[in-house]
Amino acid sequence: MKNSIILSSLLAATWLGTAATADKLDDIIASGTLRCAVVLDFPPMGSRDASNNPIGFDVDYCNDLAAALGVTAEIVETPFPDRIPALVSGRVDVGVASTSDTLERAKTVGFTIPYFAFTNVVLTREGAGIEKFEDMSGKTVGSVSGTFEGIKLEENIKEWGAGEFRPYQSQADVFLALSQGQIDATVVTSTVASAIVASGQYKGLVIKGDAPYPVDYVGLIALREEYGMLNYLDLFINQQVRSGRYQELYEKWVGGAAPKLTIDNVYR
Repeated sequence: MKNSIILSSLLAATWLGTAATADKLDDIIASGTLRCAVVLDFPPMGSRDASNNPIGFDVDYCNDLAAALGVTAEIVETPFPDRIPALVSGRVDVGVASTSDTLERAKTVGFTIPYFAFTNVVLTREGAGIEKFEDMSGKTVGSVSGTFEGIKLEENIKEWGAGEFRPYQSQADVFLALSQGQIDATVVTSTVASAIVASGQYKGLVIKGDAPYPVDYVGLIALREEYGMLNYLDLFINQQVRSGRYQELYEKWVGGAAPKLTIDNVYR
């Protein structure tokens, strides 16, 4: 009798454990919808067209992922600071949002292998007196709070011991502050800088050389405990590269040869 009670308890615990860890991938397929967090003020990765429809590399990437799963994509506009909260709170299923794969963030969410890689440049305003990265010392600079380049730029200001760093909630806020003279410069990805200068949306903005930051590898993000989902996403990224779709999307939204997503002796 005692053994039967113990066996029943073990079976019940196993069932409860299984129920509590339902597979997210199966849930998405059953629901028929994939909700992707995408930043839409970060062209060419994400923005809106003249009809207010989401467009960009990350938008197409979400659509490709949904198609592979046989479901419909739902683009959920998500500001940079809200990417992880949106995922953890259950408002989205996956982040396709140019999220740098930092160790600090990996304490909260799960990262895939890189699906994109950024280099960074100095974006300033004509007449601000900045011709290269080091000229930002002593100036007022700004960036989106919590981003890779924002964290690095704030560290630079502290190291220089001169100047001021101002955090912003969105990339659009940074560009507006720069164009209005509230800040003198920012550091931003080369893809975004080229797109924003070419658009002419913010008058007088110019690129003034590279920022000496490491290549910024970004991954898709999912709940940390969803190993099945993360495994599928890794394979999907791999297939995007192998099929040539990664290069196709890069050519469409950025132009030229897509950057390598591997690091010697690390990513293969």
